[in-house]
Amino acid sequence: MLGLLLRPSAPPMMVGVAVAAAFITAETLLSFVVRQLAPGSACGALFLFGVLVISAGWGIRLAAATSLASAATYVHFHMQTTGGMLPAHAEDVVALTIFLPLAFLINVLVGQARLRTIEARAGRRAADLVAGQQAALRRVATLVARGSGPEEVYPAAVTELAGGLGMDHVALLQFGDDAAAPVVLASRDPIGAPKLAVGERFWLYGCSVAGEVAATGAAARIDDYDEVDGATAARIRAIGIRSAVGAPIIVGGQLRGVLVAGSTQRHAFGAETEAHVGDFADLVATAISNAETRAALTASRARIVTAADQARRGFERDLHDGAQQRVVSLGLAVRAVEASVPADQPTLRRDIARLASGLSALSTELQDVSRGIHPAILSKGGLGPALRSLARRSPIPVDLDLDITRPVPESVGVAAYYVVAEALTNAAKHAEASGVDVRAVTEGAELALSISDDGIGGATTGAGSGLTGLTDRVEALSGQLTVISPRDIGTTLTARIPLSCIEPRSPQLAG
Repeated sequence: MLGLLLRPSAPPMMVGVAVAAAFITAETLLSFVVRQLAPGSACGALFLFGVLVISAGWGIRLAAATSLASAATYVHFHMQTTGGMLPAHAEDVVALTIFLPLAFLINVLVGQARLRTIEARAGRRAADLVAGQQAALRRVATLVARGSGPEEVYPAAVTELAGGLGMDHVALLQFGDDAAAPVVLASRDPIGAPKLAVGERFWLYGCSVAGEVAATGAAARIDDYDEVDGATAARIRAIGIRSAVGAPIIVGGQLRGVLVAGSTQRHAFGAETEAHVGDFADLVATAISNAETRAALTASRARIVTAADQARRGFERDLHDGAQQRVVSLGLAVRAVEASVPADQPTLRRDIARLASGLSALSTELQDVSRGIHPAILSKGGLGPALRSLARRSPIPVDLDLDITRPVPESVGVAAYYVVAEALTNAAKHAEASGVDVRAVTEGAELALSISDDGIGGATTGAGSGLTGLTDRVEALSGQLTVISPRDIGTTLTARIPLSCIEPRSPQLAG
């Protein structure tokens, strides 16, 4: 029962007075029964129960008043008096002398127990709050560590911050070149509607948490918006926010935005709130930095691959239009000389014929080299004919399955061509395969490739492998290349490449 009464906040005082009166009345009636069974002053202990309960539930002041009222009732009904409130007999004086200090001691001890209980419960609540905040922070940090993009980290940070601190509202604002910051993301009220509309712009001049952060680059707070003037403050009051704390989002030394937490209560936030909101703001900043780094790396890869393809195309054109055509012309000239050699000089005719055959072989080799540098058939006929050409030239049988129903950009086609060419070369030279299955299909907005052989397996994408360059080429187009090659089972190479040729851009705060 005492465990139920030892609460941080006491029930109303009038309830305590009623409970005290009820206890005194019940104790008085019960004391007459006890007096018949145990004559003397033993029944005085009954009046301590009410004191104990009032001390536990309502504190020392009401308990002291209950003690005096219980003592007066005890004296009135069970002791002879001298005409006033003082006992007439010595044994009654002794009983009263024991009763009052004992009641006071009960008040002190139960009061201390009440205080300790309140402190323990407050400590548990604080520990639970900190644990909840740390768990929320870890969940967002896990997303960042996994390399999740801002589009995943933003809503997680807003949701976890709102839940971890019990915020009434959390918003993420982006700073730009003008003096108005748009809302990127906002938490929702219980019925599911955002209190701030995404895209709504806030004027950064004047008194607001966002304005203070924009001006100072440091965390800021406003404990009572009712004391703040201006249109922005009026808008914030209109959605029910009365106090707020904000932390800056800084990426590479540049102030990019602010994460703001608001409450419907004035002076709602403790001194540690800025640091906690700042932890989430730092995770948002890290997610932005990671995304921009990945975008810059992908764009750099794409530029390198594009430059290499342009150089390959130039080499192929120079070979085809220059050296290869010159070799063909020389071969024709040598054949003409061969035809003009007299019949009585067979040795000379044979020597010239061998020279013509060598020039013809050189022309074929140059054509193969040219095709390896850049597949001209890809530029002329597209990916389908280019893959069919690869299959025909493969030294091992190829089962080709093509379902290319959408236009394939040249950069995607070149990457797919080299993926298939490398896989066929590896299957013929290293895998000891007897056959290869090649499948190329456009699925939605992607080109999907699959090349499987029945060879010895064991292929890797480590250093020195031609697959490493293919991985870079595919990832430069925001694609993914996977190699599965268990020993003695065979190798399966799959690639998925987006059909969009748009170069990746660095993400803004909005992602």
